[in-house]
Amino acid sequence: MNILEKIANELDTFSKSERKVAEVILAQPSTVIHASIAALAKQANISEPTVNRFCRRLDTKGYPDFKLHLAQSLANGTPYVNRHVDEHDTADEYTAKIFESTMASMELARKSLDTSTINRSVDLLTQANKISFFGLGASAVVAHDALNKFFRFNVPVVYFDDILMQRMSAINSQQGDVVVVISHTGRTKSLVEVASLAKENDATVIGITTEGTPLAKECNIVLSVDVAEDTDLYMPMSSRIAQLTLIDILATGFTLRRGTKFRDNLKKVKDSLRSSRFERKE
Repeated sequence: MNILEKIANELDTFSKSERKVAEVILAQPSTVIHASIAALAKQANISEPTVNRFCRRLDTKGYPDFKLHLAQSLANGTPYVNRHVDEHDTADEYTAKIFESTMASMELARKSLDTSTINRSVDLLTQANKISFFGLGASAVVAHDALNKFFRFNVPVVYFDDILMQRMSAINSQQGDVVVVISHTGRTKSLVEVASLAKENDATVIGITTEGTPLAKECNIVLSVDVAEDTDLYMPMSSRIAQLTLIDILATGFTLRRGTKFRDNLKKVKDSLRSSRFERKE
């Protein structure tokens, strides 16, 4: 049962205030997915906390999560583009939808992250003899961004988006190395094989992937971000943004864990790049 059906079926069980917000949503759901919580509360003539209580009553984690479920209820979207976008959307409409759905997905991802697992991953990365980042397709972009972030640190870092290079690197890995494999679906056969090879050679494998997937089962640690995006049918958008943000989190944790002396070295790296840029105009 989608969220709109659930609201309609439970309409008679809502309190007076909850019914007001339910009626506004049922009357114009396509408008609500773009409305702020303040705008919805004003239209229903209720308070913002009442809107949040209403959302949680429907087993969502709050208003952003509710809007994500509502958007999913309205349409499956245009295949191979984005699940929230309709074929005849104007530039204003699809621009608003992409921003809105991405922000809602990021809030969901933030709440789903296990910070103890992040902390353990940062421990392993800071102690690693070598760090490897592997991904294919859209996830290769994320792996390359990870290389850009970690390359400035004083630890050997490699990145490959070629499956043969990934396999050779995994075979040559050893105890003390950390291999980070990135895949939203967790079902890419070659990446699952690479993770297995790295483990067989005593490397620690961190998977940025979905829990319970074939890739997750081959990893020592799984960093899972809860982004409901079917990348078999739509372009990977929110999932890619969530992965990039997770790389930023790991890089930040690495920097903080290494301490002041390490950050002083980062400053030297930054300073060395100044001559490559034009001076900023006042």
